[in-house]
Amino acid sequence: MEKETSRPEAAFVLMLMQATFWVGAGLSAFPFALAGEIYMIALGLASLVLAAVAGTLAVGLVRRRPRARRRALVLEVACLAGSLILLAVPIGANRGPVSLLVNVGVPMVLIVLLRGKRMRTIFAAAGAPR
Repeated sequence: MEKETSRPEAAFVLMLMQATFWVGAGLSAFPFALAGEIYMIALGLASLVLAAVAGTLAVGLVRRRPRARRRALVLEVACLAGSLILLAVPIGANRGPVSLLVNVGVPMVLIVLLRGKRMRTIFAAAGAPR
């Protein structure tokens, strides 16, 4: 019998946390639109859509869908790359410990949790027709 792992459930919790952060960022952008910065509506909606995608992928992870694992990895690599670019370019990005944890730490942990041969086999076995 193969050992069970709780890595998909841990990834589920982290992706839901990440989606919650994006919902907070999206909702906090809308008051700025009322103050005259109209482009903040688009940024707020983009954050809310990203949160919806992350929530959907999180449910797919806990159900062990192979596509959800692949797409979550792509999303997390894109988030990590974007965060690292923001940290490298001196445009005034927040470089505090909370920002580093949320923008760099969470995507790195999710990538580590979802990659590897064992996780591929777990998700492939769950997606196989019975």
